[in-house]
Amino acid sequence: MAVEARTAEAGGLGTLSRAPAHLEAVQVSAWFSAKKVLERVSLSMPNATVTALIGPSGCGKSTFIRILNRMHELVPSAKMAGEVRLGGQDIYAAGLKVTETRRRIGMVFQKPNPFPAMSIAENVVAGLKLTGVRLPKGDREQLVEQSLTRAGLWKEVKDRLDTPGGALSGGQQQRLCIARSLAVDPDVLLMDEPCSALDPTSTRRVEETILEIGQTMTIVIVTHNMQQAARVSHQCAFFLAEEGTPGKIVESSSTEQMFANPVDPRTRDYVNGRFG
Repeated sequence: MAVEARTAEAGGLGTLSRAPAHLEAVQVSAWFSAKKVLERVSLSMPNATVTALIGPSGCGKSTFIRILNRMHELVPSAKMAGEVRLGGQDIYAAGLKVTETRRRIGMVFQKPNPFPAMSIAENVVAGLKLTGVRLPKGDREQLVEQSLTRAGLWKEVKDRLDTPGGALSGGQQQRLCIARSLAVDPDVLLMDEPCSALDPTSTRRVEETILEIGQTMTIVIVTHNMQQAARVSHQCAFFLAEEGTPGKIVESSSTEQMFANPVDPRTRDYVNGRFG
């Protein structure tokens, strides 16, 4: 049955029920004004799995990942159709609270964006204020340590938690942003090219963090680096937009199959560097 294009509800008082964090896109299409940029994308992203979205620039990967936590609707001309289900519940259903959705489904962007005037510790817990959570000092300190540890940054910064987050190196800033996302206890972490601006050493450390936290939560990562996709993901989805048509998924499978034995010749050409 066809699904009508829609803009998301801006508010609402409902919350998503806590359930295993299986994320699923069902027949998702997207537009910017009259331009259609995604065509009926369906993808299952299981719990405790790292899913890599691969494909050349302009095929809709970043639009898709922004739809997964309702950031697409922040663009005034944006529309979408279809469903995004978290634990079986559509995050675009009328009455659901947008801030709760974005807490449950966190986002790490291409460029690290710590709050430069805040200390390292303040950056970690900044998201709690947005969700109205207040913790006693001891619990807050424990959460800072726990989140920085999970992000692979604690040992490097534990003696300078009161120094500005903006003074860290680029790779450390990105891991600080990961820690900030983890502090609000999300079920899903979305990562839009998180290593594209980082040096090889910082990239390796972020990848180690992805492998670690991906054992217990749902992670979706956009990457143009095929070696990175092969290193960190359990499954891949190959997006492609051909000759002005909207982006769509050509093929999705386990990462091993995607790189060793893809079904579609376009996938084989892309993962072997013949285009893109």
